[in-house]
Amino acid sequence: MSRAGVFCRKRLPWVLMRPLGQLPSYPSHKTLRPTPPARLAGLAALSYSVARGCGAGTMNPKLKIRRWAGMLCAAIAGIAALLPPGAHAEDFDTEHIFGFMIGSDVGNVGEREFQSQTTGRFAKDGGRYRTLNQEMELELVPAPNFRVELGTSFSAYDINRVPGLDDRRQLSWQSVSVDFRYRFLNREAAPFGMTVALETRADRVDETTAAAVRSYGTELTVAFDREVIPNFVIAALNLSYEPEWTRTPRTGAADQDATIGAAFGLMARVKPDILIGGEARYFRKYEGIGLDELSGQALFIGPTAYFQLSERSRLTATWSVQAWGQRAGSNAALDLVNFERHQARLVYGLNF
Repeated sequence: MSRAGVFCRKRLPWVLMRPLGQLPSYPSHKTLRPTPPARLAGLAALSYSVARGCGAGTMNPKLKIRRWAGMLCAAIAGIAALLPPGAHAEDFDTEHIFGFMIGSDVGNVGEREFQSQTTGRFAKDGGRYRTLNQEMELELVPAPNFRVELGTSFSAYDINRVPGLDDRRQLSWQSVSVDFRYRFLNREAAPFGMTVALETRADRVDETTAAAVRSYGTELTVAFDREVIPNFVIAALNLSYEPEWTRTPRTGAADQDATIGAAFGLMARVKPDILIGGEARYFRKYEGIGLDELSGQALFIGPTAYFQLSERSRLTATWSVQAWGQRAGSNAALDLVNFERHQARLVYGLNF
């Protein structure tokens, strides 16, 4: 037997090493119920993930990454099967469960909702950089599979000794926006859900420098989602393209840029009204709306939590840190010129 096998037999809980379906011996005065098939699948998945981990110590680094990724998927599946059945009593509504991402659900016809979205962005390349954006939105569902959202936002800036930026400490009315979403595929009738979202906004203040500008941007997002484990784990994928036109009235200078992104999120139901998960987002920023020249790129990773506060209210909290990045022409491990080090968001919604 290999060293990994010997180690696993010594260290793994003995019940995980027994053949599936074989129950251990207990005192005769206790009546045992047969192990449900879902629990057996969970034990198998957990046994598989831990056993593979036992033999990963001397492995090639590339194979290690693949093995640990497989272990993570197996562990999630195992935990899903082992949790009590009462933890997944209702279907998912992915419209608001993610933080920086969106799901394919758009709500039911006639729904009206007020939403407060607070977004913080912190830390640049030196000095002190803190911004807080407060957006208030009104969401309406006038027709099946179609949602409209109207919004306006205010921003507070605290910028001091940041290279390339003027020192500012101000509060400003920043923007107005309109967001249209149409669901093309419903995951209840298709292999996955798919929604296309188009958000257009006009800004009075630059979201990074806080300078007075006239800026117009459009974000096109294609959102996919699918239940990995029915009523327990759901995954989402977002692909986005965001061109922006900016003019500075004081100098007359005009600028164009664009950002493309891909994001992946995973959420699991730990209680009927609580979801926990995480999001990974990758962005590439370019000079010019036609993706002419790369300015920088960054990868953000962080946790997300969703709370159904009542039948009509909800709360989503998320935080992301730039785990990797690179500015064009720089060898630094992060891009803190085009992106921030930390991003956080708190979203409260109320149906009425």
